[in-house]
Amino acid sequence: MGIEIERKFLVLGDAWRSQASRHQRMAQGYLNDAASLQAGAQKASVRVRIAGEQAALNLKSRELGASRQEFEYAIPLADAEALLALCVGGAIDKTRHYVTVGAHLWEVDEFHGDNAGLVVAEIELGAVDEAFERPSWAGSEVTEHARYYNLALSARPYAQWTDEEKHAC
Repeated sequence: MGIEIERKFLVLGDAWRSQASRHQRMAQGYLNDAASLQAGAQKASVRVRIAGEQAALNLKSRELGASRQEFEYAIPLADAEALLALCVGGAIDKTRHYVTVGAHLWEVDEFHGDNAGLVVAEIELGAVDEAFERPSWAGSEVTEHARYYNLALSARPYAQWTDEEKHAC
């Protein structure tokens, strides 16, 4: 079983852009919805993602916070395209930028479409209490705020948030 330990932060400014070593456009969608997970009817999200010519099916346990179970399986691109058409809610369209800070790789997701204007940085860790260098552009931590998870963004995109929600952290 895979365990993902990940922390999420809102991104401040554009200083990270010059530090990015590569970029990858991604499209992803969910085969189940956020409401079913929040109600406890399902215990994992099921995501299909296309990144360039690579595609994967991903399952994550529904725990909120930094640590959760994660399983990912490569699938044929044609299968992923067919599965995206079956997804619930809106598709997530984003560019992932890879930025190394100290000993860690940060993934900065710049969202497009209905989630345009939202930029979130994630760092994967080996342990929940692992120390890491926090760059100046990593603003408020939103790991514990479900609305910043891609599944929630597919159901209720950033464009639908109130100004209060956009600035509440």
